[in-house]
Amino acid sequence: MKLLHLADLHLGKRVNGFDLLEDQRYILEQVLGLCDDQGVEAVLLAGDIYDAPVPPAAACTLLDWFLTQLAARQIPVLAISGNHDSAERLDFAAGLLAGQGVYLAGRFNGAPRQIVLNDRFGPVEFTLLPFVRAATVRHFLPDADLPDYDSAVAAALAACQPAAPRRVLLAHQMVVAGVCPPQLSGSETAPLTVGTVDSIDAARFEGFAYTALGHIHRAQRVGSDTVRYAGAPLCYHLDECGAEKSATLIKLGRRGVEHIDLLPLTPRRAMRHLTGPLAKLIEYPTDTGDYIWATLTDPTPLPDAMAALRAAYPNAMRLDYQPRGTTAGPSDAAMAVRGKPFAELFQDFFTQMNGRPLTIDEARAVKQLREEAAKA
Repeated sequence: MKLLHLADLHLGKRVNGFDLLEDQRYILEQVLGLCDDQGVEAVLLAGDIYDAPVPPAAACTLLDWFLTQLAARQIPVLAISGNHDSAERLDFAAGLLAGQGVYLAGRFNGAPRQIVLNDRFGPVEFTLLPFVRAATVRHFLPDADLPDYDSAVAAALAACQPAAPRRVLLAHQMVVAGVCPPQLSGSETAPLTVGTVDSIDAARFEGFAYTALGHIHRAQRVGSDTVRYAGAPLCYHLDECGAEKSATLIKLGRRGVEHIDLLPLTPRRAMRHLTGPLAKLIEYPTDTGDYIWATLTDPTPLPDAMAALRAAYPNAMRLDYQPRGTTAGPSDAAMAVRGKPFAELFQDFFTQMNGRPLTIDEARAVKQLREEAAKA
């Protein structure tokens, strides 16, 4: 059986004010092409299908289109909720959708949902564990000793009995290999906690032929080749400029995983970080449709720099300054703002975002708004 592992679609997401819905449809069209070219027999969606618990209508329409396309190809879909999803909303019409080969697990109700599909070697069990918190598991298993996150997830998995010799798990959690955390990408909103107390050891997934993880946006293995994050299919943060994105293809044979391939995904628009003097950056622009983060090395801020940048790159997302010969570390940035008055801080922020200082009228308006806010 050939499985395509995806995660963290974040449908409806905006980055620096830019709506990425068209970019997301472009990527999903590529995914459908991969399904056709590779003979995919099931698609795994490991959580964070939407970017928000109440997604915009256009994001719901996009998911409806994607699932309909897969159903028309008679490719089963196995999907779980992530921490960004509304578990209840994702479960809507799950019973009806199962008749079309779309199996959803939004809420955790005491045990993971189990789905059995068959290939030429026999049955394969898919265990669907949506994003859970330790408190949720304790609610359903009040008599179990669950002192931490790791033991709670272990208890949740133990609540279901294996239904086939070959088993595949879908989960959306922070998973570590021993004490080694996964590599973050920059767009994850749930950082590691001290001592990885809110993480699960990958050793908990022994017994599964493959574990399809979501939550971390960089594709990677966790401890073994068969425990993997698929990563997000698009760059969702400027820190991810230049990152390569992929979908994970798993070939499941008679005795387990036979082969794993990372199939590259090409974005509609690349996300790039450009550094140099403004005049140099806009003199001979290339791939002008890309999303651009520009760091200008001009000695002083230039008036209307963002407007000039967007004339060359209409999708410029961010502009900042780092004059040549200077470095800006986190501690330096903290020291630079400490003790500065509000007006000066706002002036610096506005200049960085817009490439010009506030006009006299704008500065007056900011002062008036601040005074009105203080009285409220």
